[in-house]
Amino acid sequence: MTLRSTLHIPEGPTGTRRPTVVFVHGFSSNRLELPDFVAMSRLLEAHGIASVRFDLSGHGESDGDFFDVTITGEIAETRAVLQAVRTFDFVDPDRIGLVGMSMGGVVAGIVAAEEPGIGALCLWSPAAVAPFEIGGGHLKGRSLAAEIEQKGYFDADGHRMSPALVEDIARLDVYGRSAPYRGPVHILHGDKDDIAPLPYVRRYLDHYDGNAELEIVEGADHAWGTVPHRTTLHRSTLRFLERHLTS
Repeated sequence: MTLRSTLHIPEGPTGTRRPTVVFVHGFSSNRLELPDFVAMSRLLEAHGIASVRFDLSGHGESDGDFFDVTITGEIAETRAVLQAVRTFDFVDPDRIGLVGMSMGGVVAGIVAAEEPGIGALCLWSPAAVAPFEIGGGHLKGRSLAAEIEQKGYFDADGHRMSPALVEDIARLDVYGRSAPYRGPVHILHGDKDDIAPLPYVRRYLDHYDGNAELEIVEGADHAWGTVPHRTTLHRSTLRFLERHLTS
């Protein structure tokens, strides 16, 4: 399968090695992403940081069908992208960061722990609640088992969610697999997020070894759906990445 991506490379001599950020989008989304990966990439580019935004398989312009998506597969794909990115002539392989949104934040957290060489990790509204919600047999107030038995899939906002994906998420050890990462972690979360409740996000801090910080933004929802909230998200992310990838 081919995973398709967009590169943002700051101006400068060809072959200049730059700090680079890889973005991981959320469940059923794509490399544009709701809180605006494009604007974030352009902001990083203006500050000398390159970035790579890619579509996971079964999403956006990448190959594959959503029915075949699993979180295990998304973790493997993100690691494969990182390994490819390290070979690009504009990338400094010793200064690579990860930004993940929602379920992409869960994936990014695990990848940072399992793929060596990640210099900084920023999580936007990480959906750490997912294994607990889905493990309880429901999603968005509907019975997973009943719908899968009737249709052979669960209809997740117009996407066919397979029994394999349901099982994969339900068995995911979000905190245990993320905890071994020892680099700097910045988590941004809104206190009005009704998709990924704040208590599940706070639990990340119990598992990291003092290397993580949680910034709670008053009034922000899951999608960072106002101009001030989105501006706060982007500027805070920029400050964090500049501090850890450009110094």
